[in-house]
Amino acid sequence: MLFEHQKTNEILNRFEQINQIPRCSNNEQAISQWLTNWAESNNFAVSTDKAQNLLIKVPGYDNAPIVILQGHLDMVCEKTPDSNHDFSKDPIKHIYDGEWLTADKTTLGADNGIAIAIAMTLALEKNHPPLELLFTVDEETGLHGATDLDPELFDGRILINIDSEDEGILTVGCAGGINTNISLAVEETTVPSDYQQIKIKASGMSGGHSGIDIHLEKANAIKILAETLAMIKFDIRLANIDGGTAHNVIPRDAEATIWVSENDIEAVKNIVLATETTLKSEYENTDPNLSITISASDLETDQALTSTDSKKAIDFIIAFPHGVAAKFTSNNLATVNIESGKLKILSSQRSSIESRMEALTYRIETLARLVGGEAYSDNRYPAWQPDMSSKLLTKSLHIYEDLFNKIPTVEILHAGLECGIIGNKVQGMDMISVGPTIKYPHSPDEKIDIASIGRVWDFLQALLSSLKS
Repeated sequence: MLFEHQKTNEILNRFEQINQIPRCSNNEQAISQWLTNWAESNNFAVSTDKAQNLLIKVPGYDNAPIVILQGHLDMVCEKTPDSNHDFSKDPIKHIYDGEWLTADKTTLGADNGIAIAIAMTLALEKNHPPLELLFTVDEETGLHGATDLDPELFDGRILINIDSEDEGILTVGCAGGINTNISLAVEETTVPSDYQQIKIKASGMSGGHSGIDIHLEKANAIKILAETLAMIKFDIRLANIDGGTAHNVIPRDAEATIWVSENDIEAVKNIVLATETTLKSEYENTDPNLSITISASDLETDQALTSTDSKKAIDFIIAFPHGVAAKFTSNNLATVNIESGKLKILSSQRSSIESRMEALTYRIETLARLVGGEAYSDNRYPAWQPDMSSKLLTKSLHIYEDLFNKIPTVEILHAGLECGIIGNKVQGMDMISVGPTIKYPHSPDEKIDIASIGRVWDFLQALLSSLKS
């Protein structure tokens, strides 16, 4: 497919090549080797650190500062329940839909494969300063590559991160984050002989990025399921509950296997149907495909939580916070399951204000302790505090306005970017973050605005050309 902006074609061709290579988090070896081969074929020096972060050095014109173009190698691997895609071996299938590029029932991987494609294309241009293409590993599971990044790997002190997702916005700061793992011991027992096993499933939620989409008040499938279970006023025994996929993804699907008295089955079905009607109306704008279904279960067990612990588990999930907690502060109730006699919950907190993130995390840990559970928090990463006097920002503002005859928005992002970690490692690093417009990242609805790719290209090329000492 051909587009008016010639570089858009070149970038998308590279992006499609990138999407032939599996690159879920913790599986970046193949994409790293592919980039190494490309760099060596162009006589670019390549190096890695102990964490396997990749650096490619690209010569540029003399008397100019080194500029780091930075992105990450991994992607969030999410798919629809009916997709047979195998992320360990299958290429991502591109679907062009008018002004947008999306994928076939999977995440597209534009977050952050498009950064790799743009950086590669810029490297092959002639009119730019010396470049260092810095690609980190394992970003999506907690910015681990950046956390373990060796600052001796690179020399540049000007960094352009290409991991923002709104063209026309210059990102100059981001939230920090921390994950909290909760474990609540629950007692199992044999269910009464006249109880019947059924499965209740909450599905069809739109999900999305737990940072940039959290303020949209989308339905969280785990919360929807718990609300449904709480509406069943009969005695129920929870055999299993499972929902969510990752700390940075708003849950789209969750299901529970429960035991109820045979005498209550029809009433339970009516309650589930009524609850679905209510919740579909409540979330009709954000989650039009929300569905709550009830069906027979094939879970091979006659064990379930006691009546008391079933209610405790459901009530705990109901009481558990999710969403925006305060200005610049939120959490995502990310995953839930029962394993080895314990109800396990993962929550991901974000804030641009350290004290507020600490307060929210303490609140969540305290809630766990109040019900007799245990909590520990890890995978902490710092916020990126904005520098409004940045020379790079000032130059970027002028260049963008000259190019497009409008002033770009300057923003602090409610998501984690590696700039915060890199800036903590290397004092005096001048940084901005930009990128094409990407909608619904971290979900199978992920799509990229094709025209925005060309605008980002024009801006980056002009910015690089202007960086002469």
